[in-house]
Amino acid sequence: MTQDYLNRIRHKALRDRVVSADQAASLIRDGMVLGMSGFTRSGEAKAVPMALAERARREPLKVTLMTGASLGNDLDKTLAEAKVLSRRIPFMSDPVLRRAINAGEVMYIDQHLSETVEQLRTCQLPPVDIAIVEAVAITETGGIIPTTSVGNSASFALLAEKVIVEINLSQSEALEGLHDIYIPTYRPTRTPVPVVTPESRVGFPFIPVPPERIAAIVISTKLDSSSTIHDPDAETRAIAGHLTEFLKNEVQHSRLPSHLHPLQAGIGTIANAVLHGFIDSPFHDLTMYSEVLQDSTFDLMDAGKMVFASGSSITLSEAKYRDVMGRFAEFKPKLVLRPQEISNHPEVVRRLGLICINTALEFDLYGNVNSTHVMGTQMMNGIGGSGDFARNAYLSVFVTKSTAKGGNVSSVVPMVSHVDHTEHDVDILVTEQGLADLRGLAPRERARVVLQNCVAPEWRDAMEDYHSRALARGGHTPHLIEEALSWHDRLRRTGSMKSE
Repeated sequence: MTQDYLNRIRHKALRDRVVSADQAASLIRDGMVLGMSGFTRSGEAKAVPMALAERARREPLKVTLMTGASLGNDLDKTLAEAKVLSRRIPFMSDPVLRRAINAGEVMYIDQHLSETVEQLRTCQLPPVDIAIVEAVAITETGGIIPTTSVGNSASFALLAEKVIVEINLSQSEALEGLHDIYIPTYRPTRTPVPVVTPESRVGFPFIPVPPERIAAIVISTKLDSSSTIHDPDAETRAIAGHLTEFLKNEVQHSRLPSHLHPLQAGIGTIANAVLHGFIDSPFHDLTMYSEVLQDSTFDLMDAGKMVFASGSSITLSEAKYRDVMGRFAEFKPKLVLRPQEISNHPEVVRRLGLICINTALEFDLYGNVNSTHVMGTQMMNGIGGSGDFARNAYLSVFVTKSTAKGGNVSSVVPMVSHVDHTEHDVDILVTEQGLADLRGLAPRERARVVLQNCVAPEWRDAMEDYHSRALARGGHTPHLIEEALSWHDRLRRTGSMKSE
């Protein structure tokens, strides 16, 4: 036991609860519900779930796993291969687990990310037996200081019967003070969430867990997985350019201030590239109130464009992680990490008037968006927080490239094969072709704007043909119901949406 190790466990009576990962995993029994830290490949517990998977290969057992969002270090893959998971909540992104979900081997509950702990708190979901939380340190009073994400960790720890803490020595102690742990009060006397600006700090810098509930402490040293985002390309730069021009027009017409409203952006290459495009925009003094703080967040700070960012996790590429952690004292005053039920809270999103930028798999003529299901049936990742933000945003923006699979798939279709965000929750659609402003438009008007601005040229004639024939048939939202999913059916049969 090193001195550094001891200094991380400041509550001296807890030091005798340090055990191996195998010993901690032995506390987990078949049929339990586990609540584990981790939000979009950052801050997940790492040693105990690996030990659990190894144990399950020798001694089969099944658990329900709840997290904040997706996990790094191939944990979902490892747990799926070990057949540990019976149910998974509320988000994932691993291909191996995805196959098990789509095969019906793992029951996947795809939830709005703001809702999971709310349903736990009100006993609408089975209670958490054991919480497993990665930490920088444990305070003198037993408080758990999270690492690079908060996610659902705080409520898991507060609601669970027992808590296992993983002290990660590779996570910098400079992270202490970054977090703002606020838990909503109980109904019927719940008070408003007192976050009134992205900079608001309304809670504790640690998770206030009674020390007697901490059943085991495990020491780990494994780093978070790096994000896999790619550099902006011509198409994502075009998307960013269309959005920038639109926002400039909103400022000119006094619908937005020159510093805009706080920004939110989903995870992934396209959303990150769109945010990166703000570097070359005329906007300044930007703020962010989002889930994940990606490379672009720190690029905007370095460019002097962004002054503050609130999130629930920090997920960076390998090079950006080294850069940010090497200068963390410079960034820390401009950052806060919150529980995801606060970062995604509908009340706060509506109050702050967020500009929300999320990614679509596909959208249709009338503005319905599919974020989750390929061909209407195959789960991709999950809805994540996009629904929390889209329905309550000041401006709800969805972005995607207009085609996929080498041009064999149009991302703009007559009717989406699965609806995550109805046309009621979508204001702006953007592809590299252009931007469709759907505000204040009836369905027939929406279809014309989408067709003119967002559809790839090689698909425009087919879409025009479908739309004109649907108009002839009539209706408030004109469709040829027998043909509405014919593009998807052709893709299923031939591997392309193109006419045979």
